[in-house]
Amino acid sequence: MTDQAERPYAPPSLHLPLSGDTPLDPPAEWEELRARCPVAHATLPSGDTAVYLTRYDDVRALLSDPRFVRPTERDNAARLAPEGMGGAAVTGSTAVAIPDRGAPHQRWRRRVGRYFTAKRMTALRPGMTRLAEGLVDAMLADGAPADLRASLGFPFPVYVICDLLGVPAEDRERFSHWSDSFLSVTRYTADEIRTAQQEFVAYMSGHVAAKRAEPADDLLSTLIAESETEGSEGSDDGGGLSHDELVATGMGLLVAGHETTANMIGKMVSMLLCDRSRWEQLLADPSLVRSAVEESLRFDTNLGFGLRRYIGEDVEIGGHVVPAGSTVVCSMPAANRDERAFDDADTMDLARTPNPHLTFGAGPHSCLGQALARTELQVVLETLLARVPTLRLAVPVDELRRTEGLLVGGLREVPVRW
Repeated sequence: MTDQAERPYAPPSLHLPLSGDTPLDPPAEWEELRARCPVAHATLPSGDTAVYLTRYDDVRALLSDPRFVRPTERDNAARLAPEGMGGAAVTGSTAVAIPDRGAPHQRWRRRVGRYFTAKRMTALRPGMTRLAEGLVDAMLADGAPADLRASLGFPFPVYVICDLLGVPAEDRERFSHWSDSFLSVTRYTADEIRTAQQEFVAYMSGHVAAKRAEPADDLLSTLIAESETEGSEGSDDGGGLSHDELVATGMGLLVAGHETTANMIGKMVSMLLCDRSRWEQLLADPSLVRSAVEESLRFDTNLGFGLRRYIGEDVEIGGHVVPAGSTVVCSMPAANRDERAFDDADTMDLARTPNPHLTFGAGPHSCLGQALARTELQVVLETLLARVPTLRLAVPVDELRRTEGLLVGGLREVPVRW
């Protein structure tokens, strides 16, 4: 009789997205996959199959490889969403798009990326602090319990990105709906997505035209002016941004401002409050805020589906040949828990340094707005520690509810008291 330990390993049947016991816990499958099946096959919500990566080195290597990019309508890639339910960020189908590969993508990154440097974000920091303090003071005035997501997590990054783009913040509810439809996996129907996308494109196209006619002190006005004055063939950047590229840039930044940072604020605070010793450590030593933000980004298990890459040629990953035509899902949060890359990876160490987590991706397609996101998270945490040192979760962790049906992960609300 064959001993159980000698039996061949049978990889688990995976259906994405995976989830833990609570929205803050890692899925149990990650540890086993990293140890025994780091290049696995998983079924997507569409029913199609993709390759699923969970080890740090494999995820980093693939994300850093310029040959492989996010699937678009042009690729015969595995579909993430069921037929008719995927938004533009899921299907790669949109009327306007940021260049996603090669020289055009690098040109776009050079032009837009210069406005998201750490130095520029430092200049914006005092204004962000005043905004965060005002929102926290309003939350305190309304009394406990409160929903930190509704009071601070959502409005703060939305106000920041609206100001950066010069769009009116009073339109934020419309932006929120358009953003959700853009990131829909299973939340909206095809008709709802189509209508929302048409409205979103029309709105941003009109906004770009208005900024062209009457420039102001905002990012889009600056990009428009540069595209008009430096758009000659002799430009080092290969010409200015077209109208459609400007529209797509505005839409992409608005979506990022609504979803990713807004969600991360709620998750970060929840992670720090679910174990009270973490919050007490920061109160005792506020100099740990920066490293605590980085560790929160690493420790986050509820990031969403991860980054997808379309494999246009055979490639070896972790000793396995992944054939051309495959779609790969890179699980950054699983990679961020890899003991091969991080000591005590399942421990939230607020003083961890260095912390080369992959939450913002890696390589030529890493998150362009990461300096902005980091600054916003630091400002929020500093403000809460100073203004609300007695902050606590108002519900047990297992009562927190996940955001469902979108490409990105988050919490539907973050009930707090003080």
